[in-house]
Amino acid sequence: MVKGAITALVTPFKNGGVDEKAFQDHVEWQIANGIHGVVPCGTTGSSPTLSDAEHKRVIALCVEAAAGRVPVVAGAGSNETSVSIRYAQHAKDMGADVAMVVTPYYNKPNQEGIFQHFKAIADAVDIPIIVYNVPSRSVVDITNDTMGRLSKLPTVIGCKDATGDISRVVGIRDRCGEDFIQLSGDDPTSLGHSAHGGHGAISVGSNIAPAQYAAFHNAMMAGDYAAAREWNSKLDRLHKDVFLDPSPGPTKYGLSALGRMQPDVRLPITLPSKDTEEAVKSAMRRAGIDV
Repeated sequence: MVKGAITALVTPFKNGGVDEKAFQDHVEWQIANGIHGVVPCGTTGSSPTLSDAEHKRVIALCVEAAAGRVPVVAGAGSNETSVSIRYAQHAKDMGADVAMVVTPYYNKPNQEGIFQHFKAIADAVDIPIIVYNVPSRSVVDITNDTMGRLSKLPTVIGCKDATGDISRVVGIRDRCGEDFIQLSGDDPTSLGHSAHGGHGAISVGSNIAPAQYAAFHNAMMAGDYAAAREWNSKLDRLHKDVFLDPSPGPTKYGLSALGRMQPDVRLPITLPSKDTEEAVKSAMRRAGIDV
């Protein structure tokens, strides 16, 4: 089962290309520190600026590094259905366990169009699918009723909800059932999401603090919400400050401060400001990271 602290992996760059060694080292570091799953080629992984060849290569590198120890949930989203089908097939061919597919962005489809988009992917590729609902980026929102329809597709196993609305957890559970995997896509509300019945989070902050986020989610999965609240307090600034400038710039800066990779990003994303750098360092210290 996909659950717990699942890292939305950044993609390290060096000299204009993907830094393959730094990426695989990053995956290994995440797993060694207790992370429960990894997501290559999501938004945090700079998927909008990866070429098709880079997209496939990053997923292959992730699968190789993970070596079956944790689930690999490969980003496979596009606003063009045929491209999403191709990316989902890539994910399957590269050995990923699950494909994560974002709602179509820019096109602004209605609920029927959203359903048909995911149905076409599910019909074309035999791989488990996590539906990624992020209205702040895609402009469209999947209603609970549409999520209920999607959950009836044989390969749709769950959703990543980045609306920040924890009240949706119960509504989705009512329509999709107890076994439908509900993941938060929003670190600041992941504690509440879990308390309402969620199964984990696809996290950005865990790139920088994998051991701390693993402990946070282990506490929630054990039902120890007193310990989880303590962890949430320590991680609260990191949840938020990695978004003070456009992601993944601040996260890559934090990792560069740890000597784990270059802070390089690709346009139109730019390097974070000095104020953001200082805020990220302060948040890391609050989380118990020596930097």
